Amino acid sequence: MTKLDDRLAETIRGAVQARREDAVSLLQELVRTPSVTGEEGAVGEIVERAFSERGLDVDVWDATPEEMEPYRDHVGEQDSYENRPNVAGVRRGEGGGRSILLNAHTDTVDPGDPAAWKGNPLSGALEGDLLYGRGSCDMKGGLVTHLGALDALSDLGLGLRGDVTVAATVGEENGGLGALSTVLRGYSADAALITEPTRLALVPAQGGSLVFRLKIPGRSAHAAVRDEGVSALEKFVPIFENLRELEQERNGVLSHPLYDGVRNKVPINIGVVRAGNWASTVPESLVAEGRVGLIPGEEVDPFKDLVSERIAAVAKRDPWLREHPPELEWFGGQFAPAEVAPDAPICEAVREAHERVTGEKPSVEGVPYGADMRLFIRFGDMPCVMYGAGDVNVAHAPDEHISITELLTATTTVACLLADWCGVEG
Repeated sequence: MTKLDDRLAETIRGAVQARREDAVSLLQELVRTPSVTGEEGAVGEIVERAFSERGLDVDVWDATPEEMEPYRDHVGEQDSYENRPNVAGVRRGEGGGRSILLNAHTDTVDPGDPAAWKGNPLSGALEGDLLYGRGSCDMKGGLVTHLGALDALSDLGLGLRGDVTVAATVGEENGGLGALSTVLRGYSADAALITEPTRLALVPAQGGSLVFRLKIPGRSAHAAVRDEGVSALEKFVPIFENLRELEQERNGVLSHPLYDGVRNKVPINIGVVRAGNWASTVPESLVAEGRVGLIPGEEVDPFKDLVSERIAAVAKRDPWLREHPPELEWFGGQFAPAEVAPDAPICEAVREAHERVTGEKPSVEGVPYGADMRLFIRFGDMPCVMYGAGDVNVAHAPDEHISITELLTATTTVACLLADWCGVEG
């Protein structure tokens, strides 16, 4: 068996760099193919072709509502299950090595207002080192990373001893439909790696993310006699303030070594407020939707109970709300927090590969957002970490982009990881 050393790592780097134009071309094709969550069909065809061209054993399937029903709290409601292909490709090893599952999601958020972008949101334009477009960073670049790593090893004639599965999955942005379906389909490995945009940091912990809907009742009246009505908006204000207090309290008492440096590690955000239908009418109802964050170690259900108790406590102090209590609903995909030990074998392997490629140890961080990592850990019983090119601060934003230099560094690291983790012959 060939041992991964600095000389082999440098050879792998050269093979990755030699395919720079291939990486750019594939990423541009993926970015130029819209794949907003729920509409991943066209990009799935490109992925299937790319896997087949590389000689992988390819499996394409749609998740089904029947399959997801027991897990609805985890992946949320779906408008459609059809023409949303998950694509898995397996490179069979020669035996005797550890296996790994490489994951990237193919769906993106909507580009939003095109006028907010300096160019076409789906242009895939390359300006210097930066490639622009929705999904370039989050996370079609991550899929290109996986394939580029396999290409480099193939170009060098290096056979892997362990199996490698590349899973391109749908629906991450609204709950993780595809990742969960991949696990339920039987795909498993000794470890999993997701190339989310982490700025080349090693991420063994992801925060939780829950979304809720709050309905506040009021009573309408003409604005000229507004005291005859009950403003649902005014009744919402003390609840909003209480949730902000809860956010501050939680940040003060919750602790985790990978999150204690984050200023607001468990944010509570109200993102949508709808109240009233006429300027001269007291609003008779209000609907607010928000997102709350959790850190690893927290359980979802006790936290939900805490939020319910806080809202109920505010309502009990208000005569109107005592008789007309607010309604709290948790909806959509509920992203539970998840983590693996920072000294787990997969963490050590990623750390060593990154250091061999860059000459520096990677930053080890926890991220405050939800991801599919939790599903591979909880339902796949696989240690899973995240590591990839790109910055989440430009994901979901106008002018989303990724550095090609950073992408190639991530690709080299993943290729070295495969050589070390799975073992190589050649």
